[in-house]
Amino acid sequence: MKTNDIGFNANYSEEAFTFDQVSELTGDVLLEFGTPWCGHCQAATPAIREALAEHSELRHIRVYDGKGKRLGRLFKVKLWPTLVLLHEGDEVARLVRPVSTDEVRQLLSKIS
Repeated sequence: MKTNDIGFNANYSEEAFTFDQVSELTGDVLLEFGTPWCGHCQAATPAIREALAEHSELRHIRVYDGKGKRLGRLFKVKLWPTLVLLHEGDEVARLVRPVSTDEVRQLLSKIS
């Protein structure tokens, strides 16, 4: 699992991350569940990119989600994109279908 994705990551990882691997991540990490073809994901990308520019130290992992993708189900993802903010592998907060940079900033403000 690539865990060195610092700052905005433009690519979705199709690797099958396990819940245990995600739980072992250290520091603050933003997981983004979605797909490259999702219209909502495409629309949210500029807001996510802009907000992450203010947190260049934050790891951003885009997880390719969909049918048969276990990690999304374990995080109870129902709509894309879903942003899950983790600290030391534990969920701190989440945001579903952001449309503005301010929404993403508010989520990222929960970083300890």
